[in-house]
Amino acid sequence: MSELAAELRRDAELVVDTCMSVEKDDVVTIITDDAHRLQAEALSQIVVERGAFPVIANNEHQVRRGLADLRFPMAPPRNLHQAMVNSDEIIIITNLEWANRFAHVSAVKESCENNAKIASVEEGIGSWDITESDIQDATARAVAAIEALRGAKRCRVTSPAGTDVLVSIEGRPALEVTPIKKRGQMMGPVPLWAEVAFAAVEDQTNGKIVVDGIMLGIGLTGQVEEPIVWTIENGRVVSMDGGEEADRLRQVTAGVEGADVIAEFAFGTSEKSPYGSPSEKGRLGTVHFAIGDNSHAYPGGQNVCELHLDGACLSASLQIEDTGQFIVKDGEWAL
Repeated sequence: MSELAAELRRDAELVVDTCMSVEKDDVVTIITDDAHRLQAEALSQIVVERGAFPVIANNEHQVRRGLADLRFPMAPPRNLHQAMVNSDEIIIITNLEWANRFAHVSAVKESCENNAKIASVEEGIGSWDITESDIQDATARAVAAIEALRGAKRCRVTSPAGTDVLVSIEGRPALEVTPIKKRGQMMGPVPLWAEVAFAAVEDQTNGKIVVDGIMLGIGLTGQVEEPIVWTIENGRVVSMDGGEEADRLRQVTAGVEGADVIAEFAFGTSEKSPYGSPSEKGRLGTVHFAIGDNSHAYPGGQNVCELHLDGACLSASLQIEDTGQFIVKDGEWAL
């Protein structure tokens, strides 16, 4: 076996064994696209070796169309939908931005309700610098943050770029999105990513959010070149200021019902999530917010929208307004 093949096997085993804990006789659906077909086959081989039954579904047409047109339907065709809800594990190894948006379709929600494990696989399989210990550390931070936030009503987020916003999570349960997937747990990327997310109370976010990291849904391959400034009043974005990227975001959201609502408030707990990719949202020290839908993926979310678009704030501070306790301060873990 070549060195490359050995590294690919190592990382495929990490996904199948540690993140998804595939067992003998499990039914596994692997969703892929043309660019990730070889990696999907590597994952399938490990699944077979564990005595389970994989089926690879190449969803290239939908992925390609969805990346070219944000309004192209994200819901899978009914044959793939049925395969998902009848699977024990669902592994999605496609373009990661597309996979992040796919997390907000009904088929994913139904699969979770049917007690499946579901995750997307991050870019770079075969070259990851991560161990099971790293995964356990990121998970432990997420669990500690959830406990600290239990019963909290409001959080304040600030950043050096100018973010200063109050967000309400009153009555909204935390969503743990960590690499070791549990049955019925919401879909999230593995193995580098870890985050804690909330459905923001839809009419109670106020202040300014400055997106200076990644901004999904506008065709970027990395971080924004010029920060995008969202001014929020009573949960709605009343202005988006900045340069060309802000213009593109306004164009994408124009006329889309509910796309101006601050839907998600979340923060990363992993030291391994890479900056400049969709995985940046899981990086320790970043806080991200999403506009659009929070009804499909986030407990208590009420806003229904065809879009869900995330933007990240770098080197952030996150403080529980009720108690003054910091979860993250100046981009560093504070618990």
